Amino acid sequence: MDKNLTIFEGEKIRRIWNEKEEKWYFSVVDVVHILTQPTDFQTARKYWNKLKERLEIEGNESVTKCHQLKMTASDGKKYLTDAADLETIFRIIQSIPSPKAEPFKLWLAQIGKERIDEIKDPELAMNRAKAIYEKKGYPKAWVDKRMRGIAVRNSLTDTWKERGAKGGNDFAILTDEIYKGTFELTAKDYKKHKNLHPENNLRDHMDDVELILTMLGEATTTRISESKDSRGVEELQKDAQTGGKIAGKTRKEIEKETGKKVITKKNFLPSISPSLP
Repeated sequence: MDKNLTIFEGEKIRRIWNEKEEKWYFSVVDVVHILTQPTDFQTARKYWNKLKERLEIEGNESVTKCHQLKMTASDGKKYLTDAADLETIFRIIQSIPSPKAEPFKLWLAQIGKERIDEIKDPELAMNRAKAIYEKKGYPKAWVDKRMRGIAVRNSLTDTWKERGAKGGNDFAILTDEIYKGTFELTAKDYKKHKNLHPENNLRDHMDDVELILTMLGEATTTRISESKDSRGVEELQKDAQTGGKIAGKTRKEIEKETGKKVITKKNFLPSISPSLP
């Protein structure tokens, strides 16, 4: 499940959470696309560019309050795009005649409130995620493991942040070390193996054993970094390599006893809709 994507009436909206400001920033062109319903995003971009020109001439502050942030495009690559917080998005919506404007504003307000509530009580976020997975048809036993995996992952990333990793690229590098040690594949190669699109969340398409081994690699890495009091990406990378190797040994033992590869080509795409919030 990608927390940087949310869904309104089946349409995806990219977003980024600003931890310092404790607020969401939404892709403006995604919002424009939903409200104007053009046939493609290029038309929505042109509409937004024209609207920006008009708002600037009128002296509207909405344009100046937009930020250029990197967001993932349909090709899987990240590009700078105009993004705005809820207050600014509301002002932009007022400039776009659309029958979807009012229901969209109500939905956005609820999204913002949910995130603030989840910060105050993280259990709400876990319960919401569990309900989404179950609603989309994932087996309950799988959902329980996925929820545990999310908790393990959050503990790991919190440890990385405290010890010098800066998120984004640092987290990707460290995670790949765990994957390589555990499965002998990077996240990118693993997705290719399962025939997944770059936007798909790899863990949402792992079976029970794959999830458990991922948890083992990440939980072990967390324990190693804490016990060694590792600092900086270089030391954390060594810990990730060690944690991955330990999980990798378990994988090889399972394969030896069962005579089957742990890494499967299985994904949930045929039976589970990929449009998770």
